[in-house]
Amino acid sequence: MLEDYDFEFQPSANKRKINELKTLNFVERSENVIFLGPPGVGKTHLAVGLAVEAIKNGYTAYFLSAHELISMIKENIAIGKIHRKIRTLTKPGILIIDEVGYAGMDEEVAHYFFQIISNRYEKSSIILTSNKSYGSWGEVFGNNVVATAILDRLLHHSTTINIKGDSFRIREKKKAGFYDTSKFDEKPTV
Repeated sequence: MLEDYDFEFQPSANKRKINELKTLNFVERSENVIFLGPPGVGKTHLAVGLAVEAIKNGYTAYFLSAHELISMIKENIAIGKIHRKIRTLTKPGILIIDEVGYAGMDEEVAHYFFQIISNRYEKSSIILTSNKSYGSWGEVFGNNVVATAILDRLLHHSTTINIKGDSFRIREKKKAGFYDTSKFDEKPTV
């Protein structure tokens, strides 16, 4: 799966770092991996590829989108089982949270998101993808203090890969002249 990633099309995706991550030493050390970049640059592909590699090597992994996580948190708050769900989400060797930044969180959800990150801190790995730069995470979590606390734990032992480039999904349309991305030039920065 990782071998299918087109590094020639996305040269900003640091191939050396990704090959280093493929050794899974980050999982052994309970470190995190964060992929930042605009939509379509292959963040999810790389996150899933690392998870597949980990599973092949005997680790456990759990994948969900941030939207699914938000819904799961809300549902478990409503039925009074949020603490049980948080314990469940601390068990896998790798927790993959995809697309952080597409949906904002209210204060209560952000609090429990922080609890998940905090409970996994220095115990197990998180792979996270986002279209938002770290400076914009206050908007995502609805609170700069919570965002700072989450980032503090995520980034302490982590690798960030910032991918700047065009969408894989749009490249053929763009080659044919059907799609102009120049008006979407905002790229996340670390």
